[in-house]
Amino acid sequence: MKAEPDLQPTLNGQRVIVRPIHADDWAAMFSAASDPEIWVLHPVKDRYTEPVFRLFFDGAVACGSAFAFVDRATGKIIGSSRYYGHEAEASEIEIGWTFLACDYWGGSYNQEVKQLMLDHAFTFVDTVVFSVGETNFRSRRAMEKIGGVLREGVHLREATGDVPHVVFEIKRERPAGTK
Repeated sequence: MKAEPDLQPTLNGQRVIVRPIHADDWAAMFSAASDPEIWVLHPVKDRYTEPVFRLFFDGAVACGSAFAFVDRATGKIIGSSRYYGHEAEASEIEIGWTFLACDYWGGSYNQEVKQLMLDHAFTFVDTVVFSVGETNFRSRRAMEKIGGVLREGVHLREATGDVPHVVFEIKRERPAGTK
């Protein structure tokens, strides 16, 4: 029998530590997320407000697969993400619910975080998917930048109601000659 994968490891990058989220991260996480600009293109546009972000945060803590991003230089929480919907039979998992404080946009912080999470996910799945609001062009560009390939079709998600989403995927590279 195959062991369950660790969905909440600590991952260390050059500039960012991706570590399990904790209930006592609330104040620092809300501070990082309270800029309305982060959520302008997001399906949940008012997530910068305390009551809406509280639901997001409590869900992250409860799910057992969410992370806080910590800037190694300052020790400051700068964002969050989580694994979701691990399907062992399909060898697939989603990375989602990601946000990054605006001060960390435009550089390679998102790329570093996603690479850390992808590298870990590829120890137990072959495909990682990302669900992005159809009109969230900022996130769509970010997905293309890290090698995401757009799947065909538009989908609805229970979590965001009638907001259409597209799905990007990244497949694990296999060494030549292996299946």
